[in-house]
Amino acid sequence: MTARVAVIGGHGKTGRAVCDALATLNVGTLPLGRADWPDLAAAVSGCDAAYVIAPNLHPDEPAYVAAALDALAVAGVRRVVHHSVASPYAPAMPHHMGKAVSEDLVRRSGLDWTVLQPGAYLQNLDLTGALDLPYSPDVPFGFLDLADLGRAAAVVLTEPGHVGATYELATRVATVRELASEAGVEVRRVPDPGTHPWLTAMFAYYDAHGLPVGTRVLDALLGRS
Repeated sequence: MTARVAVIGGHGKTGRAVCDALATLNVGTLPLGRADWPDLAAAVSGCDAAYVIAPNLHPDEPAYVAAALDALAVAGVRRVVHHSVASPYAPAMPHHMGKAVSEDLVRRSGLDWTVLQPGAYLQNLDLTGALDLPYSPDVPFGFLDLADLGRAAAVVLTEPGHVGATYELATRVATVRELASEAGVEVRRVPDPGTHPWLTAMFAYYDAHGLPVGTRVLDALLGRS
């Protein structure tokens, strides 16, 4: 039985969604952040499992994940779920490649692992007004609702049969233009603001390919028809 889960990187929106979903199952959570890293092994001691989330655009995500895995092993936490990304092996997107390398570390960790590969969050799009987009609004995406991400994480952390599994997750497939139309707002193509070279690379990839993700895996995990 899973009684307590450490959520490493648990203070952001992803971590909060996972904690909220576990709470509905009466599973205790331990959200951990940067302040806990000096002695992460001590912090996770006594937990039954861990959910590992690297910070967005971490400059060395494999090192971050390796440190988390080492701490779990030292503390005797055998169960780990790794928060990755849809299409991690995409050489045109450096931060996706960091997650691909991290997935390999998880699979070779000796722990009982599951990898979740979420699509783009629906909540990343502000559809309360006109939407400015630095890539095509007409390419396909597999969008994931944060609440669904939390529910899927709770399932794989608390139910048997998910060790050694890798799951791509999306709530629905759509283009940004379709979402904007449903919300009754305008979508405007704008230049890349150039805030980070990895984001520039991501926008170029999205412009050409989108980020398609199927919905059947999430439906199966959550028992939806």
